[in-house]
Amino acid sequence: MSGFFGVMSKHNCVYDVFYGTDYHSHLGTKRAGMVFDNEDEGFRRSIHSLENSYFRTKFEPNLNEFSGNSGMGVISDTDPQPILFNSHLGPFAIATVSRIVNIDELEKQFLKKKIHFTENFQGNVNPTEMVANLICEADDFVSGIENVYEKVKGSCSMLILTREMMIAARDRLGRTPIILGKKKDAYAAASETTSFPNTGFEIEYYLGPGEIVGITADGYNVLKPAGEKMQICAFLWVYFGYPPSFYEGINVEEVRYRFGASLAKRDNIHPDFVCSIPDSGVGHAIGYSNEKRIPYKRGYSKYTPTWPRSFMPQYQEMRDLVAKMKLIPNRALLEGKNVVFCDDSIVRGTQLKDNTIELRKAGVGELHIRISCPPLLYPCKFLNFSRSRTPLELATRKAIYQMEGETEDLEAYSNPESDKYKAMVNQIEKNLGIDSLIYQNIDDMVKAIGLPKEKLCTHCWDGSGYF
Repeated sequence: MSGFFGVMSKHNCVYDVFYGTDYHSHLGTKRAGMVFDNEDEGFRRSIHSLENSYFRTKFEPNLNEFSGNSGMGVISDTDPQPILFNSHLGPFAIATVSRIVNIDELEKQFLKKKIHFTENFQGNVNPTEMVANLICEADDFVSGIENVYEKVKGSCSMLILTREMMIAARDRLGRTPIILGKKKDAYAAASETTSFPNTGFEIEYYLGPGEIVGITADGYNVLKPAGEKMQICAFLWVYFGYPPSFYEGINVEEVRYRFGASLAKRDNIHPDFVCSIPDSGVGHAIGYSNEKRIPYKRGYSKYTPTWPRSFMPQYQEMRDLVAKMKLIPNRALLEGKNVVFCDDSIVRGTQLKDNTIELRKAGVGELHIRISCPPLLYPCKFLNFSRSRTPLELATRKAIYQMEGETEDLEAYSNPESDKYKAMVNQIEKNLGIDSLIYQNIDDMVKAIGLPKEKLCTHCWDGSGYF
């Protein structure tokens, strides 16, 4: 997904940016970068790959090379950034959290006008450079950002660092968040409020959809007010968000407790205990346990001292190995017991199937899976989530294909009262080798989040949403 953190301060802000950016590490796996501005050197930037190590490990040895009262960092799940630009608007640095679905079309339009690209991302145009070029089509930054909103299909939130101020601009429909933090002599803009407490910031302001704000060390002012329509990604509360974070003033962990509780209310089995697939299933499992009044136990333990994130290594074979090696089943708790396992979602189902095999080897009795969001039926068009070569990689679409071949008529499969939905869930149960499977209903998910459905993007579950 990616995330960024920027600071405008009356003092050197290198360590604020360094630690604040590090608190976004759960949002990206490809590249990270930082940029600072000081009077003597102007903009100074560094970018590193994260595919074989962590952000802090890569950047900490070189912190003494940076200085400046303004700076920003980004953890990117896609392209190398921030990008440095020298333009008729003046020099600036830019970082984005974006997915540009129509990037090929936009590239052709620029090349036709003899405007070229210098940054490269996996043999293609760097999306952040594309955003910078769109901004530079206008006569000022606000008009340029509005040009991005008008022309980009997908989503785009951004931070722009100029010599005078930092500009924070939230996606036109608010699919990804930006929150402002404040402390004495400094302001920050971040994707995650998790980055604020230990860096000394307090939540000051939530940007609305399409809102543009100018930030200095003395405060902020609205350059363009928020729009009325919002489609914030509901998956932020299901999976992406770190437990202490807030979006739209709503805490992630509290929502996950409510997800688990709503699943428990619909469940008529009585297991010996409830467990989670760590780490993302923990909040959901605790909510289930509290509502059902059955013990929460750690049937799985996660070994992290030497095994990094499973989605971090470059090759799929290594990712599969890491995913297996870092989760250790506890036979003493599992053997002969009937257990409910809670997890946030099932995307392809490959890792959960591997989990099932290991749990069976550990002697588990009945194995029941409870998923805190509805079945994922549609690849995401707006964020870099559930990227697949084909929709048939999704566990749901694979099950549907097994039952009736290829079809684009998916409406019944998103209705939990339909026979097709029930047949699909039964087929996924068989594919995973589990005793039962229950997904969250979309209405229960929306209620647990606490926002009106029209303000949430639920495209990957029901095909709704718009550019």
